[in-house]
Amino acid sequence: MKKIINISLGPASDDYHLETEFKGQTFSIQRFGTGEDLTLAEDLLLKWNKLANVICISGIKYPPALGTKGVTHKKTKELLELCDRLHTIVTTGETLNRVSQEWSIRNIQFAQGNNYFTNANVLFLSGMVNATLARVMSEYTDNLMFADPIIENNIPKFLTSIKELEFYAQNAKGFFKQVPLGKMASPKKQIKALNTFQLNRAIKKANILVIPHQGFYLYLDGCMGDQLEGKTIITATAYPDRVDLLTQLGVDVIIDTTPQLITPVVEEVVIEALMVAAFEVSKGREMKSDLLEIISEQRLDPRIIYPFEQNKRVNRFAYLIHPLSQKHLKKIKAVEMLSSIAPKSMGTVEKLMAHSPPFVYSRVKGIKSPTGVEAEGWLISLGETSDEMEKHSSDFTTKKILKAAQKAKKLGAQVMGISMLPKGMHGTSIEVGKHAVLPITTGNSYTASTALWAAADAVRQMGLSKLKDGKILKAKAMVIGATGDVGAICARLLATAFEDVYIVSRNIAKLLSLQDSLQEQKKGLKLQVSTRADRFLDDMDVVVIASSGAQESIDIMRVKPGCVITDITRPMIFSQKEVAKRQDVLVITGGEIQLPGEAIEMKDIALPHGIAYAGLAETIILALEGRFEDFTKGSNTQWEKVKEIYKLGIKHGMTLSSISGVDGPLSEEDISRVKAQALIQRGK
Repeated sequence: MKKIINISLGPASDDYHLETEFKGQTFSIQRFGTGEDLTLAEDLLLKWNKLANVICISGIKYPPALGTKGVTHKKTKELLELCDRLHTIVTTGETLNRVSQEWSIRNIQFAQGNNYFTNANVLFLSGMVNATLARVMSEYTDNLMFADPIIENNIPKFLTSIKELEFYAQNAKGFFKQVPLGKMASPKKQIKALNTFQLNRAIKKANILVIPHQGFYLYLDGCMGDQLEGKTIITATAYPDRVDLLTQLGVDVIIDTTPQLITPVVEEVVIEALMVAAFEVSKGREMKSDLLEIISEQRLDPRIIYPFEQNKRVNRFAYLIHPLSQKHLKKIKAVEMLSSIAPKSMGTVEKLMAHSPPFVYSRVKGIKSPTGVEAEGWLISLGETSDEMEKHSSDFTTKKILKAAQKAKKLGAQVMGISMLPKGMHGTSIEVGKHAVLPITTGNSYTASTALWAAADAVRQMGLSKLKDGKILKAKAMVIGATGDVGAICARLLATAFEDVYIVSRNIAKLLSLQDSLQEQKKGLKLQVSTRADRFLDDMDVVVIASSGAQESIDIMRVKPGCVITDITRPMIFSQKEVAKRQDVLVITGGEIQLPGEAIEMKDIALPHGIAYAGLAETIILALEGRFEDFTKGSNTQWEKVKEIYKLGIKHGMTLSSISGVDGPLSEEDISRVKAQALIQRGK
């Protein structure tokens, strides 16, 4: 049996003696706490020299990876010099500590889809202690905060980059030690209150907190209460009592960077000593390099502990919105108050809001997929109405959207969606996709999918068309603007559900190409091609308008009673006034999606609670799936993308909630009234 002696600078109350197996060998591990008595530590070193296979010293503060190198405490230096003179190998755990910090972060990032830490807001309670980990984390996110000045020197200031941390380590830290500004500040109570406020705000903002192993409970004192609920904690050597406390505080995920090769949980210095003894590493200059080679060959995966829900993960998104009109601007409280005081000022307010920087309109929480993955995010408003967008150049709005993307990244979003822009802004989303600081999707793929999903449901609710063989509708469906990106998708979707399909476009060459593609997709499809919508309009059961040019060729007074018109253009072809002329025709603008989750939090977006527009739903689906990519680029909608996002939506619990008309969501009673009027007109 090999013997490992752990001489700790910690308290003797934590001493233990255990036997364990590792790599087919038996080990006796015994701990002796010295209560920071370095003389006692030296005596123990001399006592166990030649009697133990490996001696390890725990509790030594490692030299920081930044700033001054080396151990500065004179007595500690003498202790380490004694270690070098002993016959028995003595380890301090420093080599494994540095390697495990880096490896744990890289391992988790890769294993969790290569995006686990992307854009995360990470708070280091001590960047100096966890400098190695911080440097690796900075490769995945810019959203770093270091509380060193607040905690060490009572200075209400956070460091927000590795560069600032390096400057602090090399210059400011020494200055603050010589001139303790925090102690000189008056009054002390106000400074302490400010520091507490700053720290609490940083904790609230952070997704991840990094807490050093040494002084764990002291660091944690400032984080008590419900502030840690739902957070991820990264630490080293998470003993059971620490895990229990973090669980009581509501922590969702605990990442222990110390690899656990044996049971029970022991700190890094003991794990390092265990490897040295098991692989019989020789003492000398090559010991560290030999140890590194052993570490690289072993599977030293970090421990991930889920106190409440296995594999708990929350991904983050942002969705860019803009008010359609002055009415929607009033959903902002300040604007609403101003409009009630001075109603005539809304024109001026609308112009001013167009020049305002992007702002967070709403936080979104509580979205949970049946797979267990959760999503949270932010609705970021441009403040610019559709009318104001038309008045400004596309560059004006593009710059605002790019600023919104920067804000979204700073908040922690991993993907951003853009709501449907006015007709003249179609090129904007393409430019944004090229230059934005995070992946962008326009939502058009899911918009096309849900529009046809809603149309099929509307036809079913109307009940005026019969099914053939229980699947295909014995009805005639037309797509106007069939050769456009969205129109072609609509034609493909209709071809799967209707017996007769009519495709209309001005571009005859593209139209003939689409005809060949559709007939190859579905053998025996009854397909008509035309450059004129009015030629067959009177006979249609379903009309899908996918081109704003349809305004010139479609007359709502000509369609037959009971026809379902799906208008997916923006702005819409038909006004409320025109739709009101035909109480026997159902005009819909698409479908809204019921988001998965029992406790969804989101401000009013002119839809019932928990309901989202298709573009927002597409962004959330991508977040739930961990697909942080430019899924739908510009207005370019691809058939494969439409099928894929529909399937992903089903996977993550998205359901069609309602069918929208020109005035908003349509109830079953609204559709029944249209059906009743259609039957009356057909009976005449």
